[in-house]
Parts: sequence; C-alpha cells; structure tokens
Amino acid sequence: KMDEGNVAQQLKQMTDFIRLEAVEKAFEIEAAAAEEFQIEKLQLVEAEKKKIRQDYEKKEKQVDIKKKIEYSMQLNASRIEVLQAQDDLVKSVMDSARKELLYQSRDHQSYKKLLRILIVQSLLRLKESAVILRCRKEDLELVESVLESARNEYAEKENVYPPEIMVDRHVYLPPAPSHYKEHDLSCSGGVVMASQDGKIVFENTLDARLEVVFRKKLPEPCSYPTQVHL
Repeated sequence: KMDEGNVAQQLKQMTDFIRLEAVEKAFEIEAAAAEEFQIEKLQLVEAEKKKIRQDYEKKEKQVDIKKKIEYSMQLNASRIEVLQAQDDLVKSVMDSARKELLYQSRDHQSYKKLLRILIVQSLLRLKESAVILRCRKEDLELVESVLESARNEYAEKENVYPPEIMVDRHVYLPPAPSHYKEHDLSCSGGVVMASQDGKIVFENTLDARLEVVFRKKLPEPCSYPTQVHL
C-alpha cells in the first residue's frame, strides 16, 4: 500500500509531463502558424508584384502605341504638306507655261510653222489615207494655209500619196484662255486629228503636249510610309 508521499510525487510527475507536452505542442502550433503566415504573406506580396508588373507593362504598351500613332499622324501630315506644296508648284509652273503658249500662238509666223509641224506629227501617228482635223475657229485660216505643205511633207516621209484632210467646220476646239472666262473650256492652240470613223483620235494641242512634258519631267513623289505597325 503506497504511502501518500509517493502518490503525490507521481501525480506531480504526471502533471509536469502533461504541462511540458502542452507547452511543446503550443510551440509547434505557434511555429506552424507563423510559417503558414509567412508563406501566405509571400504569396500575397508576389501576387501584388505580378499585378503591378502587368499594370506597368500594359501602361507602357499603351504609351508606346500612342507614340506610334502620333508619329504616323505627323508623318502623314508632313507627306500631305509636301504633296500639296508640290501640287501648288506644278500648278504655278503650268499657269506660267500656258501664258507662254498664248504668246506663242499670237506670233503668227512662228505659230503657222508650229501648226504645220503638229499636223505632220498627227498624220504620222494616225497613218490614215483620210482624216478629220479640228482646230480653233481663230486658227482656221492659218491651218488651211499649211495643209498642202503638211500633206506633202507627210507623203514624202512615208512614201505614200498625200492623205485627204477634211477640216471640221462645224465643231471647233475651244477658244484661247481668257482672263474673263477662267472657268470655261479653253485651248491654247494646236490640232486634234481623227480617223474618218472616229475610232482613232490624236490630241495634238499645245495644252496636251504641255501635259505630256510635265508628266515626263516631274520628279517622282517622295516616298513615305503610310502606316506604322503597332
């Protein structure tokens, strides 16, 4: 039969063991909780960092796209300005050239020679035995005065019979440009020749020749990219 001293000692040992075990368990729980908290905190921090990076990349891309769009717009605006300036210059030079053509057609001796050359050129282009010729009404007398020599010159060049040239006295080319009728149709001089059936038409007016010269002499337009890839 155990005495009371032994019983008390055993109870104390058991109590101390349980308390120690409880303390150790509490430490384990606290350590696990702290570790779990650190892991969750790191996950939240990484998630927030990722979100911040994504937002920054998105904004950076938007800024880049905006810059490219602005650059493209400025480039197109500059291109339009250059083309407009070139167009204005061409119109200015064309207007000056047309004025010179008017002076040319008013000099009857040189213009008469020019009309003969234009008629021969037209005959050489069409190579028809009979043609219809149109001119300005004010040029009719000059044209008729050079028809025979033009026919013979063509025949000699091509080694053929002189062609028949019928001057259209019903439909004339528009008159010379007038400062008072700027918007009306006009013709600075020259001729238009057609085959008898009207299927072949050669416009050999001074205005048409001027257009050809300008198309050949004009420089190629500046090359600019019309769009920027985003």
